[in-house]
Amino acid sequence: MAEALLGLGGNLGDVRETLERAIERLCTNDAVRLLARSADYRTPPWGRTDQPAFVNCCIAVETTLPPRALLQRALATERAFGRDRASGERWGPRTLDVDILAYEGVTLREPDLILPHPRLLERAFVLIPLAEIRPEFTVNGVRITDALAHVDRSGIERLPPRA
Repeated sequence: MAEALLGLGGNLGDVRETLERAIERLCTNDAVRLLARSADYRTPPWGRTDQPAFVNCCIAVETTLPPRALLQRALATERAFGRDRASGERWGPRTLDVDILAYEGVTLREPDLILPHPRLLERAFVLIPLAEIRPEFTVNGVRITDALAHVDRSGIERLPPRA
């Protein structure tokens, strides 16, 4: 089994409910088992700023799936919640986004899958929830907590637990 780190987010519909249901769907059998889940964070839009705020979280999972199969499961989960990457706008509004941030010790550069995620160390909306569940994790020799010290965290708000 390998440990993988995933980032989830969205800004359309009841995003917190979608995140909860998406995590349940991703972790439905022994192939992917949830190890840790961060809190939800309200975050300003990134890339394209004229859209609603996002809600983001990160999870750590243990999986028997290789990276490509885990990616297929993530994409199928997005589609199940109404996301169509083919017709969607890059950095635009979406019901659900699931990114594989890292997969235990794997470095990969393919057209549709780069591991670790190439912009992981630049994005506070990923680093903050990731630091909550895996603060000592390193990417390219940089600890998550160290990377977090060098990014703009303004506008990011930890949300209270859902009732």
